[in-house]
Amino acid sequence: MAASAPAGSSSGAAARHRLRAWMLEGLTNMAKRHPGPHAGPQSAHRGQRWWRVMCLTGVDYFSTLGYQPGIAALAAGLLSPIATIVLVIVTLAGALPVYRRVAKESPHGQGSIAMLERLLSFWKGKLFVLTLLGFAATDFLITITLSAADAATHLVENPHVSSVLHHQQMVITLILIALLGAVFLKGFLEAIGVAVVLVGLYLALNVAVVVAGLWHVATAPHVVTDWSQALTTEHGNALAMVGVALLVFPKLALGLSGFETGVAVMPHIEGDPGDTEERPVGRIRGAKKLLTTAAVIMSVFLIVTSFVTTLLIPEDAFKPGGEANGRALAYLAHEYLGSVFGTVYDVSTIAILWFAGASAMAGLLNLMPQYLPRYGMAPHWARAVRPMVLVFTLVAFLVTWIFNADVDAQGGAYATGVLVLISSAAIAVTIAARRARERGWTIGFAVIAVVFLYTTVANIIERPDGVKIGACFIAGIILLSFLSRLARAFELRVTSVVLDDTAERFIRDIAHRKIRFIANEPDQRDVAEYRDKLNQIRTDNDLPVSEDFIFVEVTVGDPSEFESELRVRGEVLHGRYRVLCLESSTISNALAALLLHVRDTTGGRPHIYFEWTEGNPFAQFLRFFLFGQGEVAPVTREVLREAEPDRERRPRVHVG
Repeated sequence: MAASAPAGSSSGAAARHRLRAWMLEGLTNMAKRHPGPHAGPQSAHRGQRWWRVMCLTGVDYFSTLGYQPGIAALAAGLLSPIATIVLVIVTLAGALPVYRRVAKESPHGQGSIAMLERLLSFWKGKLFVLTLLGFAATDFLITITLSAADAATHLVENPHVSSVLHHQQMVITLILIALLGAVFLKGFLEAIGVAVVLVGLYLALNVAVVVAGLWHVATAPHVVTDWSQALTTEHGNALAMVGVALLVFPKLALGLSGFETGVAVMPHIEGDPGDTEERPVGRIRGAKKLLTTAAVIMSVFLIVTSFVTTLLIPEDAFKPGGEANGRALAYLAHEYLGSVFGTVYDVSTIAILWFAGASAMAGLLNLMPQYLPRYGMAPHWARAVRPMVLVFTLVAFLVTWIFNADVDAQGGAYATGVLVLISSAAIAVTIAARRARERGWTIGFAVIAVVFLYTTVANIIERPDGVKIGACFIAGIILLSFLSRLARAFELRVTSVVLDDTAERFIRDIAHRKIRFIANEPDQRDVAEYRDKLNQIRTDNDLPVSEDFIFVEVTVGDPSEFESELRVRGEVLHGRYRVLCLESSTISNALAALLLHVRDTTGGRPHIYFEWTEGNPFAQFLRFFLFGQGEVAPVTREVLREAEPDRERRPRVHVG
């Protein structure tokens, strides 16, 4: 019995190790981003043809045909085709030029958030990015939950489905979300091939439905006459119709959903052989083709489908509980092409709506790890795909439960997320054009930005639940981010240490003796400053005059940054004082990283000497957390303790 315990313990430890290795496999490989300085020249342009990647974003964008005609009919009634034409004009003349510019300015999938991040520094920049990430999370997560809920609607509304599934939409939606999460846990390398098949089949079936609908309109001309007479009776004249269409346009904003995911999947597009990560010309050109082709295809379908559904489906059928609610084209498929074709159409719609969450999940897995871990606002495992898949899947479960798997109830939150991101993109490209001194583009993008800002505000006023959900995501991201930053405050936070020639010579010279550093906060940097500091350290620590010292000075750059390379510059001041100059986001972490680097390169055990800082300990910690300064000595010691658990190898910290 005594011998069996270690074997069982070893087996359990091995199983836990395998599970951990599997969970953390493939860190951030979803976006194939930034291969590193030693990557081969081909790493920047591997990928898929642009039209195949278009299908990956198309499972989100094109799948909105499953519910967009119904939303348009509910919002605009008989004006649905005219309101949809307004949507198409905004799409082709507004959103498309904006995102073509975003693709050029931010070709690694970060979108307009990366463009706006460059405009703001320090903590205000980080908070701004976290806010936009909250709306991005709203957009992408609601894409997952809304699409799954709509897929469940198509399933339970199919006339051939057993009544057992009726009123089980919540359960079915949760199962579909879980299956999507399982796909990403297994791996997502073949997802583009699946997306190509689903998009090709779905668009072909929609062509058949549209042709059948147009045929019935053509063979029953009274339908068009009745519609035009009803429009005239209800709205009077064409100008009034256009005015009302402009007013209801914000409610149709879901039809703009594909642009953000189109940029998010950019890293999957293959480039030219000469592409680099700094100038991926081929990838940018492919992304522009992707965005333009998808927008044109979707615009044609939106106009035609809104026309045939408005003319051929009774108005009451669009209302909640009606046979066409959330499934207008499926209604036409069953009505005019038979139940067999209708069932095939339902299966295709269910499949693409379910898989629509795939492009949103890919967008989340590409976007979040590019910001939160870099800010220190997420644990290390947030760079891995599978743990983040579990997190996003659980959040999607929660959102589905909150909205009771209701498609219409989620529309406001979805539209808010979409519109905020599009508005931010329009503002970002306006600023980019102004900086490039492109006056015409600046004016054009500014007009587009005003249109989208109006649309966003109107949508928020009409459906405030969207901004409430977005605010919850923002609050959650900010709270978790700062808790994570707090938990990781004492990490080393230095990716590498690079010494210039003078600094290396200082270290080589002192390595033959006791390695002693003095931490100095630079002030006047005159002779008296260094002389007095040296005498004080010798007196406080009872050190002989013969001991050799090197001063170390850290200048705090952007304290909101988390990880960075540490560059060390050596100087000789006043002909006798050797000084190592560092620039970092925090003083303590930079000093600890330097000490460990010196220990590893020389084999000696460095000593560093501090003075105590006056002030309240809690206030000093806040200064360290927010501004990278504060009580340096104990924090340096704590960073060293976490980085080197062996006390015999740990650099020594002295405080007098």
